[in-house]
Amino acid sequence: MKNSILITLVFVISLTLSCKENKVEEQNITKSEQQIIINKKLVSADFKTNIEKKSVQLIDVRTSKEFNEGHIKNAENIDFYDANFYTDMDKLNKEEALYIYCRSGGRSGKAAAKLKELGFKEVYDLHGGIIDWGKNNLEIVK
Repeated sequence: MKNSILITLVFVISLTLSCKENKVEEQNITKSEQQIIINKKLVSADFKTNIEKKSVQLIDVRTSKEFNEGHIKNAENIDFYDANFYTDMDKLNKEEALYIYCRSGGRSGKAAAKLKELGFKEVYDLHGGIIDWGKNNLEIVK
């Protein structure tokens, strides 16, 4: 009986200590994530609010044909499919917020993941792309 109580007590103490170690690791990850915001998806309304209230880099990663059919005001076009895409993106200010979008979120999502490797500190991706933007009756310029 004493042995089973002792074994149970040792097990509970071990479990408690391992949980505390995991919490410390989780806190360190959280602090790190606060310093670098990567691939944060924003819904159209939040994306619009952010690009209007401060100076940001706004990049449309669709093809030039798609861009010319309609884009978000003040967006610059850097084609995801172009061979120089990452070279062109690398020329942007890595310290300034970068807002990217595509047609539906696929290309911009892939690009956002890669931009972390290039050293960008803040990357915001339009959830649902320009399709969602249009569905919410937000301005598209041609």
